[in-house]
Amino acid sequence: MNKLLAFLLCMLALHTNAQNSSVKRAQESYEDAQQFLKQSAYNEGIKYLDQAIKLDPKFQLAYIQLGDVYRKIKQLPKAIDNYRKAIQSAAPIETRIYYVLGESELLTGNYAQAKESFQKYKGNEADYILKAKKYLSDCNFSLNALKSPVRYEPINMGYNINSEFRDYFPALTADGETIIFSRVVNGNEDFYTSNKVAGRWQKAEPLSSNINTPTFNEGAQSISPDGKYLFFTGCNRPDGLGRCDIYLSRKNGNQWGKAINLGSTINSEYWESQPSISPDGNTLYFVSNRPGGIGGYDIWKSTLSDESKWTAPINLGVSINTIYDESTPYIHSDGETLYFSSDGWPGMGDKDIFYSKKDKESWTIPQNLGHPINTFNEEIGLTVSVDGSEGLFSSNLEGGFGGLDIYRFTLPDAAKPKPVTYVKGIIRDKESKQFLAASIVAVDLKTGLAVFNDNTSSETGDFLTTLPIGGTYSFDVDAPGFLFYSQHYNLSNFKSKKPFEVEILLDKIKVGANATLTNIFFETNKYELLPTSMAELNLLLDFLNSNDNIYIEIQGHTDAIGENNINEKLSNSRAKEVYNFLVKHGIVAKRMTYKGYGSTKPRSENTSEEGRQQNRRTEFVITKI
Repeated sequence: MNKLLAFLLCMLALHTNAQNSSVKRAQESYEDAQQFLKQSAYNEGIKYLDQAIKLDPKFQLAYIQLGDVYRKIKQLPKAIDNYRKAIQSAAPIETRIYYVLGESELLTGNYAQAKESFQKYKGNEADYILKAKKYLSDCNFSLNALKSPVRYEPINMGYNINSEFRDYFPALTADGETIIFSRVVNGNEDFYTSNKVAGRWQKAEPLSSNINTPTFNEGAQSISPDGKYLFFTGCNRPDGLGRCDIYLSRKNGNQWGKAINLGSTINSEYWESQPSISPDGNTLYFVSNRPGGIGGYDIWKSTLSDESKWTAPINLGVSINTIYDESTPYIHSDGETLYFSSDGWPGMGDKDIFYSKKDKESWTIPQNLGHPINTFNEEIGLTVSVDGSEGLFSSNLEGGFGGLDIYRFTLPDAAKPKPVTYVKGIIRDKESKQFLAASIVAVDLKTGLAVFNDNTSSETGDFLTTLPIGGTYSFDVDAPGFLFYSQHYNLSNFKSKKPFEVEILLDKIKVGANATLTNIFFETNKYELLPTSMAELNLLLDFLNSNDNIYIEIQGHTDAIGENNINEKLSNSRAKEVYNFLVKHGIVAKRMTYKGYGSTKPRSENTSEEGRQQNRRTEFVITKI
């Protein structure tokens, strides 16, 4: 009996010694792993941590360390597995593990498990407590979102747009005929572009070498609605003010000009990126981590002054920005709907895409675009077609051509912007048919503010401007040596999404040439000028000041409804009212006469409202030069 007892004690001692030896070697492997991890040699570090766990299956710290490494290199399922094994180990556990486990579960779409983990987290570090509460909110949001998915059927843009490389950040012109996007080839990020021909996208080609460079990366771009201005991000450049700055290139005819840094008002010693230009070209939205923000990276805006200079940027405030990060703003052509990505508002895990509508001087509470558009992955870089029907973004969905492909999808109704149409055309000399360099101004007659102000080139004569449906707009074209052109677009009850495509032929200044003042308005049967006439009257004033050798007759015309003598008297009073305005504002009276013709010079038939509307007009005719 004594011999048996002695034998058992001896075996126990041997086992204990072997166990102690195994634990000791596990600790040594763990320490070896630390040396490799300090040098970011993750594969070697993982090997030694695996070895430590094999030697000591209850080595909790090694499980946690292994989970942290897998979390760092974005292998979250393996991180989750090791965190759970750490919790199951015999040693007492630190509460932080529930936080990192919950975060890993959230970012893999395991929302119920993540919620349970965050509820178990009892840490005392303020930042972790705050973010754990935020993550718990994300879990609740996601679990509800999964129960009510939005319609989502992404369509790959095809092999003429996408490639074996990473294609992302799509930007469309307002007519949907040109796309510019980023592509990374051999580590170099450049812009590529494609045009639609007969409804089909052509093979994408590199954008101009005036923008793309062989040594620097270009990306995160915004194209103006007419496709003539490209705002983009350039990083680590010799003329840069910070790590990343915003640049601008303008298209002259068919050639892109050299990119210029927007300067120290927009750019700083910090990080400025991801610009989005408003449809009128007067407001630039962008992302920055400059001081004075609310979170790490915020959305800011700068407006163009009357002197065509960018003003000091203003933070969009807590209605858009959070204490976390916002990115990739996109202001739609309606000028009122902002799409952006955020990891601060309730979402599905990583950054989700949100939308907000302008509300006077602020914005409505951002709304998540919904699941499955948003997932536990990062969703960024949305752009929306001018009619608001489709969104474009990049994803690594299965079945694509490369690492990231560009897709299009139908936007949920709630996320659609206000309907917008556009006016697209060319300007020519009426006689020679040559393209003309001209200035174009479109004014919202309700606000009196210009919604478009730009110049065409003599190489192409082309222009494009967006017009939100529901408004009324004056549209005026002016070129040196020519009579100006005036048009009126009343979209208050416009039901069609079909755009306006026009060819504008300008008359040279000569005796007998006449111009219709389409945007001069009077109350029915009255002659007092309405305030909405001011934009057109000022245009006429500028024209006469710029051509001070011209003499004109101002003519008033009516339709044929009513008595002839009354119509003639009314048209004469209206012509006189315009004459009086011009004299009051400095035009020499002897350069002008006025006359009312009543209904004696109709432009169209009087049997329809459309015809009568054309007949009711104010014109001027050049009588002497």
